[in-house]
Amino acid sequence: MAGMNVVGDLFGAGKMFLPQVVKSARVMKQAVAYLQPFLEEEKRASGLVEMPPKGRILMATVKGDVHDIGKNIVGVVLQCNNYDVIDLGVMVPAAKIIEVAKREKVDMIGLSGLITPSLDEMCFVAAEMEREGFSCPLLIGGATTSKVHTAVKISPNYHRGQAVYVLDASRAVGVVSNLLSETECEPYIAGIRADYTKVRTAHVANEQRKQRITVEAARQNKFPINWKDYKPVKPSFLGPRAYTNFDLASLVPYIDWTPFFQTWELSGRYPQILADNKVGSEAKKLFDDAQALLKRIVEEKWVTASGIVGFWPANSVGDDIEVYSGEPRHTKIATLYTLRQQIARDPSRNRAHTALADFIAPKETGIADYIGGFAVTTGIGEEEAIEKHVAKTDDYNRIMTKALCDRLAEAFAEAMHAKVRRELWGYAKGEKLSNDDLILEKYQGIRPAPGYPAQPDHTEKKTLWTLMDVRNKAGITLTDSFAMWPGAAVSGLYFSHPESHYFGVGKVERDQVEDYARRKGWKVEEGERWLASVLNYDTASMTKIAAA
Repeated sequence: MAGMNVVGDLFGAGKMFLPQVVKSARVMKQAVAYLQPFLEEEKRASGLVEMPPKGRILMATVKGDVHDIGKNIVGVVLQCNNYDVIDLGVMVPAAKIIEVAKREKVDMIGLSGLITPSLDEMCFVAAEMEREGFSCPLLIGGATTSKVHTAVKISPNYHRGQAVYVLDASRAVGVVSNLLSETECEPYIAGIRADYTKVRTAHVANEQRKQRITVEAARQNKFPINWKDYKPVKPSFLGPRAYTNFDLASLVPYIDWTPFFQTWELSGRYPQILADNKVGSEAKKLFDDAQALLKRIVEEKWVTASGIVGFWPANSVGDDIEVYSGEPRHTKIATLYTLRQQIARDPSRNRAHTALADFIAPKETGIADYIGGFAVTTGIGEEEAIEKHVAKTDDYNRIMTKALCDRLAEAFAEAMHAKVRRELWGYAKGEKLSNDDLILEKYQGIRPAPGYPAQPDHTEKKTLWTLMDVRNKAGITLTDSFAMWPGAAVSGLYFSHPESHYFGVGKVERDQVEDYARRKGWKVEEGERWLASVLNYDTASMTKIAAA
């Protein structure tokens, strides 16, 4: 442990890289596992007790979310620094977090999440901790979390204690050390509270400066497409088609390795990162280890790649996309709802207020347009493979396996989109693009995912799942928060129009939320819940105004 404390100190000082830390932890755990019986016997014989941990920390991925790579990495780093970590895993409801935290008398709680609904769940956990009388620190981390969200949304729910945003694993030990220090805790928390007050003030001022327009005005400035001269290509089949046990080896060339290095907190674009003056040497070792493990995963078929693709006749009606069973288009089988940009534009720049519906031919044009959908996973069998092939003491390869399955899932989405463009839909049959071109999105058409910038509403996945019977035909399920399980999964829509492009909706105003809720058959409060991450107003303030 003394050696691991040195490793932790070096990592915190930026003198060791994350892969080195996790490898060191593997050596420590394997040594401890071997020595444990001898240590226990020696302690019994001598009457000695083991060195107590510096603190006890409960960690969990919140209810509805299945992603845990970042949480697992932070847990390993904390254990390296002699902290006792209780990891509750994924999809953990607030009640269980509260129950275990009380029973185990933890010193702090750490919450993790990837999808945007998890942000709302973290607010709920914070409020429950307040209600239950907790005062221990609450750590917040994960891809969608931020210092601003922690300060503006989570922290106000927890007055008895303090919510603290942790950027990445390299900051975790320093944050935890300060929070548990008898001398540093009080001034550290005072500094955070002062900082978060400034963040909230700046956030309010910043949002007030960002002027929005009404949703009706935004619709008058929709993305212009000359439909008169456009003839959509009809897909080679209509309805869903499953692809079970897809060839894993065929996905490897489509892997984008840059996010893989980011998972390990190594910054740089692949392949240039391998020659980087600072991180190149460690990146090369990590990449070689990844290649060796990937070879085993593919050749020994540790996981199964399963997916489904579907195409349907479709036309837009305002900001909605009507999906039909076939030709003629008499029977509507689904409606896909979209959101529109509302930020005020400089009139001289001639920029549209775009919604995804703009890329589908309006119903009144009489043009027979189409839309596609997909869901793919390379996570079937992942947990079982890790338990079978990777030792419990080998955090390095356990985390590596999860990271590689995530990369394979994204590669599957890329490979399937290429197959769609060139064969299944066939609107770009002559396309010849390199992997770099694909990463840079130089292809025709787009594949936006529900819950991401072009359509921030995760609940739109439910329509896709119904249209394609994804659960039964591809083995991918949805959680209460519409995260996909297995976690190594990707889903989205296919648009084929040459002018379709990726964009971000940005913040939306209450008038659009009310309109969107009406179209979806929701109460406004439900719309605000699912669109919480993009609301340009404070729902609490609106509630107070309505009650006055």
